[in-house]
Amino acid sequence: MITAAETCDFINEVVCKPANVKELFEFANFGSSQISRTEILILLAALIPVALMYFGLRKKSTVPGKLQSVVESIFSFVKDEIAVGVIGRGGEKFTPYLISIFMFVLVGNLFEVTPLVNFPVTSRMALPLFLSLLTYVIFLVVGVQKQGIGYFTHLIWPPGVPVALKPLVGVIELVSVLLVRPFSLAVRLFANLVAGHVMLSLLLASAYFFIVQPGGVEYLIARAPIGAAWFTLGLAIYGFELIVSILQAYIFTLLSAVYIQTSLHPEH
Repeated sequence: MITAAETCDFINEVVCKPANVKELFEFANFGSSQISRTEILILLAALIPVALMYFGLRKKSTVPGKLQSVVESIFSFVKDEIAVGVIGRGGEKFTPYLISIFMFVLVGNLFEVTPLVNFPVTSRMALPLFLSLLTYVIFLVVGVQKQGIGYFTHLIWPPGVPVALKPLVGVIELVSVLLVRPFSLAVRLFANLVAGHVMLSLLLASAYFFIVQPGGVEYLIARAPIGAAWFTLGLAIYGFELIVSILQAYIFTLLSAVYIQTSLHPEH
């Protein structure tokens, strides 16, 4: 991993790093506490969707402007295609949660490809895990409200399964629903964003160092084509990561709706 430092000896040091890596994440003191870059970006990821929804929907006009059109399209998509389309009857009441989680994850993901930011907050495991636990609590509460204690007994002793297989299937269902679901939901988002972030960082940083590293004209002529190739590949990955950022926000929201649907309509 190549990191930035104020002073760096490119000739004698292969990897340049600050004396304390915490410098890469911390801002100056605000009062008596350290405010990290991640904390500020998480706050922005929460405030930007609120601002978009407020300014996009506060004054609905017959001929909507660009912002209103975009916000209404996102809202309608999440409500019709995910909340109602996936959950079915009663799904509309989960629209506020699903639109909130979709917009938050989307903005947090898009920080990866935002100039001067280039850091997706969802690449910190604590955040995807927290979001997945929110979904976990919701589908457990919905399951208990809908089915009572039968929600858990049906997991342990699933109906419609041959008696000889019920113990095995019950253990698989219990582990899958109560343990694997929240973990897999978090890891899927985390792993995809970390992989893309690391790939972009390595490609673009390598291109930069190949081109700007001192050493004379002959070294520059030899290294410049390699740096240009890395930079071109980095730009291609940049466009790919833009698609991944949007897709992962959709997948996280979709799976949240699927899990809620299995608790709300177990017959399906």
